Amino acid sequence: MPAAALALVLAAAVLHSTWNALAKRSRHQLCFLWWSTTAATVLFAPLTVPMAVATGLPRAAWPYVAATIVIHGMYFYALGRAYRSGDFSVVYPVARGLGVALVPMLALAFFDERPSPLGAIGIALIVVGIVGLHLAGRAWAGAAAALRQLGPGTWWAMATGLATAAYSLVDKAGVARLHPVPYIAFMFLGMSLVLLPVVLTDTSALRREWTSNWRAILVAAVMTLSAYLLVLFAFQLSKAAYVVATREVSIVLSAVIGSLWFKEGALPPRLAGAAVVLAGVACVALAR
Repeated sequence: MPAAALALVLAAAVLHSTWNALAKRSRHQLCFLWWSTTAATVLFAPLTVPMAVATGLPRAAWPYVAATIVIHGMYFYALGRAYRSGDFSVVYPVARGLGVALVPMLALAFFDERPSPLGAIGIALIVVGIVGLHLAGRAWAGAAAALRQLGPGTWWAMATGLATAAYSLVDKAGVARLHPVPYIAFMFLGMSLVLLPVVLTDTSALRREWTSNWRAILVAAVMTLSAYLLVLFAFQLSKAAYVVATREVSIVLSAVIGSLWFKEGALPPRLAGAAVVLAGVACVALAR
């Protein structure tokens, strides 16, 4: 994986885990996510609008922009539901980890991207570490017992992971047809419009979220768009499977945040799982 792509993805991971933590601590997670997406669209308009006007929306990019808008709408809806009913240190690893597991298989099918042996080992280690993080502090009582322990937050996290895998592949193809800056401008604007009817079903919650959390919303807005731009540029430099896998170093941060900030459980078992994730990231970073 090129050093430039690695640096972009690691920076995106820090931003991503941080804005997710801000969303988790909000009063109404979906309203918070909608406000931050909408604020990001407005704050970055001076950068994104001129480029979007200059480049336009090439016909070849239309299907990918439309698809990513719809998929991201589903992603943010599922993420909001997951954080509303699940622990941060469980939801985040499951949501991010499922994408890691699915993207290499789908990238092989759609882009004929074949990870090297070291890259494949790294991806496998990341998935194993994610499973360890999810089961940290729980009894290893077998698959049936593990399934019975899954609450609605985990199921919504799985739905979020499916959406993550889907939009990662769509965006990999999309930025090959349109520059990342106008691409994300169209995506964020469309996503805000798609989710608008959903959040307007509870206008009082929408108003309360802005009134009580507007500072955190603005911080999350900057982090959300910045993190996603970094990933889109990384897609132009490296394989989709490697970018998505390396991005999951944010899971290490989520383990620390969940344990220390949200008081969700002991830190050592989560750090053990995080160490496996880091080993996998190191393999992916060294792969060619």
